[in-house]
Amino acid sequence: MNPIYRKMSTVALLAAALLGPAGCSDFLTEQAPSNLTPDNFYTIPDHAEAALAAVYADLRFVGDAAGIFSSNWQLLEALTGTSTTETAQNSDLNNLYGLVHDGNTAHVVNYWNGLYKVIANANQVLEKVPGINPMPEAQKNRILGEARFLRASAYFTAVRLWGDIPLITQPQTTTSPDFQPSRTAQEEVYKLIIDDLMAAEGAGLPWMDVSGRVNRAAVKTQLAKVYLTMAGFPLNKGASHYKLAADKALEVITYANANPTEINLFTSYEDIHRENTKNRLEHLFMLQYNTVVAGNPMDNFYPNFKPVTYNGPSGTGSSVPTAAFYASYEKGDLRTKDQEGYFYTTYFTNGNGPRFELGGAYVFKHFNRTANGTQGTAGTRQNNLNVPQIRYAEILLLYAEAQNEVGGPAQAAYDALKRIRDRAKLTTPALGTYTQATFREAVWRERWHELCYEQITWFDMVRLRKVYNERTNGFDNFVGHINLSSNQPLQEKHLLLPLGRQEMLNNPNLTPQNPGYAN
Repeated sequence: MNPIYRKMSTVALLAAALLGPAGCSDFLTEQAPSNLTPDNFYTIPDHAEAALAAVYADLRFVGDAAGIFSSNWQLLEALTGTSTTETAQNSDLNNLYGLVHDGNTAHVVNYWNGLYKVIANANQVLEKVPGINPMPEAQKNRILGEARFLRASAYFTAVRLWGDIPLITQPQTTTSPDFQPSRTAQEEVYKLIIDDLMAAEGAGLPWMDVSGRVNRAAVKTQLAKVYLTMAGFPLNKGASHYKLAADKALEVITYANANPTEINLFTSYEDIHRENTKNRLEHLFMLQYNTVVAGNPMDNFYPNFKPVTYNGPSGTGSSVPTAAFYASYEKGDLRTKDQEGYFYTTYFTNGNGPRFELGGAYVFKHFNRTANGTQGTAGTRQNNLNVPQIRYAEILLLYAEAQNEVGGPAQAAYDALKRIRDRAKLTTPALGTYTQATFREAVWRERWHELCYEQITWFDMVRLRKVYNERTNGFDNFVGHINLSSNQPLQEKHLLLPLGRQEMLNNPNLTPQNPGYAN
């Protein structure tokens, strides 16, 4: 079993040990299981490992259900306009597609609760683990570094979604002075994110970790992403932070170039969604899934009532590509080739039977052939596929964008972009044909086409204040762009999500609500 999953069982095993048989004298001196608290739990290294594993487990809130035919992760896809729905049976999801979501929308509420649960449990680890003694210093540093990465990542998502948010860095109880915290300016939230990531960077983590734990490549990439975001809206740090982003991304690329069997692009798109390539090579960080604990949650990408899996014609299809976005790829782009790229237009009846036409393009990026079956081979029915969070492809595009902003389309930036296009079997115009402006849009375009359906596109739209126009192949201003999924225009208010209505009732210090939304 994967070490992360094994560690996630440690808390239960410790409790079982306390409840198990014991001698009379032991019983008189044993700590009662019902009296376990954060204060007396963190006493041995195994407690630290178990507590950290719980933080990792909390990350899987994105795959939790958000009503019929919907999961939380769809929040960051429905808003982009690159997907639509075939089911239309989930009113909250429909509101996201129609850009009429509010503080009662389930996905919005669930994301807030999920992120702050990650933060709360990471705070416990960071508060309690330093006091565990004896404990090997290297193990302690690694656990604290991983916890800092996980806390920083949760805050990074939250600050981009809601703007000013509560900044909580200590474990909370009902008697805590800031139990009902006010919102903190984004600048301060970003300071904590950078501090956490820099601490994680120095925690002695390996460059890669096939067990799925946080690694140095993921930390450096996340730091580069933070700098890139700060360079754009709403902080507008500009050139200084584009350079920070480019320099940090280059550290990952330099290491990868020297160690191509450890970090690299996969040679085929199929490898991006193979079970046996999880946490390897291109996958710098992933949400860990194993059916022993939890199965992959991306089945809402399956076509609606089409027999592409062993389940036969089942009802999903609440996130499917818009025809316009699929058609926006360049002719010959391997990413659009049936079952070879990120989409599929045919599959095999019940997973492994005769091939049949799907009647449109569907997302193949998260499809698990091992679990669902493929031509002539029955599936295992166990969807253990992970969900990508950071891929090496993203760091190449991040470097190309940031370096271009620093000094125009230089050779290194061009080479990074070309690697993405080479894998897609596309011809890249010569470096000398680009200006800084045309190279900028070329990189953005590749981000839309390469990183689609990985919960990344929405954040690009917000930091750039630009949206890819599938019909013109150019970029519109965010405000006024028509999402072709619903033919509704994006408004200024959509740059932020509303705060949950119940959360604001519970904590009046969160006011005011984000602009444009009702309290």
